[in-house]
Amino acid sequence: MVYTCWATTSLQNTKTTDHTSSHPFYIAVTEINLNTSDKTLEVSCKMFADDLEQIIEKNNHTQLDITTDKDKTKFDSYIPGYVKNHLSVSVDGKLMALSYLGFEKEKESAYCYFQAENISSLKKIDIHTSLLHDFTSDQINIIHVTVNGKRQSTKLDYPNTNASFNF
Repeated sequence: MVYTCWATTSLQNTKTTDHTSSHPFYIAVTEINLNTSDKTLEVSCKMFADDLEQIIEKNNHTQLDITTDKDKTKFDSYIPGYVKNHLSVSVDGKLMALSYLGFEKEKESAYCYFQAENISSLKKIDIHTSLLHDFTSDQINIIHVTVNGKRQSTKLDYPNTNASFNF
């Protein structure tokens, strides 16, 4: 399974923060898809690339540039730890081990890809996400879960971090 998390900003930020992003709102989107043919849970996380860059720089006391290939290896070493500290997925009560597949930058967004293996079905999925909560208290996390073609979604406003879906 591959996990995708997507973060984006579009609402006007009126709170004082210690970051320099100038987004009108702050959103991360996590897409989770059960791939029954591969027996994987696919997870992707999409977020604004500059927000991801800034939180990784802050947490790791380093300077990076997500827009160039020269820092790709460094991002590949930092992203899995950051996401695993802020995103967990349990299927039918069992915590899933997320394997990092990589990331890509597309325009202003960064996509981070993960998967969990040996999952052929699920009845209940629990997600804990605090992605970018350490970046801004304006953070909104949206979660989409698709199982056997049925899609369910929710929105978590800061400080809420937990969602459950039954299929």
